[in-house]
Amino acid sequence: MKRKRFTEEQIIAVLREHEAGAKAGDVARKHGISEATLYNWKAKYGGMEVSDAKRLKALEEENARLKKLLADQMLEASALRELLFKKMVGPAAKREAVAHLQTVLGLSERRACSIVGAERKMIRYRPRRPPETELRGRLRDLANARCRFGYRRLFILLRQDGEPAGINRIYRLYREEGLAVRKRRARRRAVGTRAPILVEARANARWSLDFVHDQFACGRRFRILNVVDDVTRECLAAISDTSISGRRVARELTDLIARRGKPGMLVSDHGTEFTSNAMLAWSKDHQVEWHYIAPGKPMQNGFCESFNGRMRDELLNETLFFGLDHARTTIAEWRDDYNRSRPHSALGYLTPAAYAANLTATDDRLRNPDQLRRSPVAQPAPYGVKPAEALIAAG
Repeated sequence: MKRKRFTEEQIIAVLREHEAGAKAGDVARKHGISEATLYNWKAKYGGMEVSDAKRLKALEEENARLKKLLADQMLEASALRELLFKKMVGPAAKREAVAHLQTVLGLSERRACSIVGAERKMIRYRPRRPPETELRGRLRDLANARCRFGYRRLFILLRQDGEPAGINRIYRLYREEGLAVRKRRARRRAVGTRAPILVEARANARWSLDFVHDQFACGRRFRILNVVDDVTRECLAAISDTSISGRRVARELTDLIARRGKPGMLVSDHGTEFTSNAMLAWSKDHQVEWHYIAPGKPMQNGFCESFNGRMRDELLNETLFFGLDHARTTIAEWRDDYNRSRPHSALGYLTPAAYAANLTATDDRLRNPDQLRRSPVAQPAPYGVKPAEALIAAG
């Protein structure tokens, strides 16, 4: 602000000389001002005392300050209206908001940063990370091939292919590429107490059975009988047909036992196929314990229900079946991929086949006394594997 040559007291003293009878030209020449300036002073301060002039000056300063505050508030309100529909979460979003205010409203960087609430150093910072184009491309291709996989499973698959990047970098690239898959889940609350069924940690300790329904492109419906090993999480069978009776279930279980061995227990709901006379006779002939869950309690058959959800999410909702042969071929390929290639989070991100192999190797080592004598120090069990004598709650 330009400094004035004359204060209010001096201006009023000059005006008093003029009012005393001195000519305007003489007064102006004496004090080194023009006559126009003298008359302007007279129009503004004529008839005023020194106290009145000071009060007028204070009012002018207060008025100027209020105008400045009002202008600042209006400018901030206008800036906030510009940012009304912008998410300012994270450094990148704040940089974009500051650049928008500078471009649209012509604000300075300091003012825009104060409105947004960001540090100027953060706004000026430019990341120097490498573009990682190749890794981004591999991640996109893998996510497109496994469109229902999250970043954890994609990280496991990349690590199996020899990628040295850590999970935090994969998660950052996963978010930057917009590959996140949102899944809405209903809130479920536990009611009452639960009594889990104790199951020995070995293969074929307990199998779960359940049906899944879908339809072909023509609209005709078909069914899939899923058989899951509750300990190893392997899908032992996924039998699809337009109609599956109790006799068909008994025949398929007989073939499955011939290939894999007899289970310690079978778990299912009260479906007519599982409660038919054919299934009751089969269970008695093969001396297999059959456990039926409580009516309206599908959580008691949680392992098979979880597998059905994965099949529905990753296969049935993503595939259009044109016939029974096409459905059987596609389901068989997906089942083989599920058992041998898909990482399972409940198994420490091992595949069900790898987990079953580790479990069998651990059980064989514990049952072989010669091998135990040869190794004085106990070998560590694989991740997530407990000894065969230990019982786990799998209900």
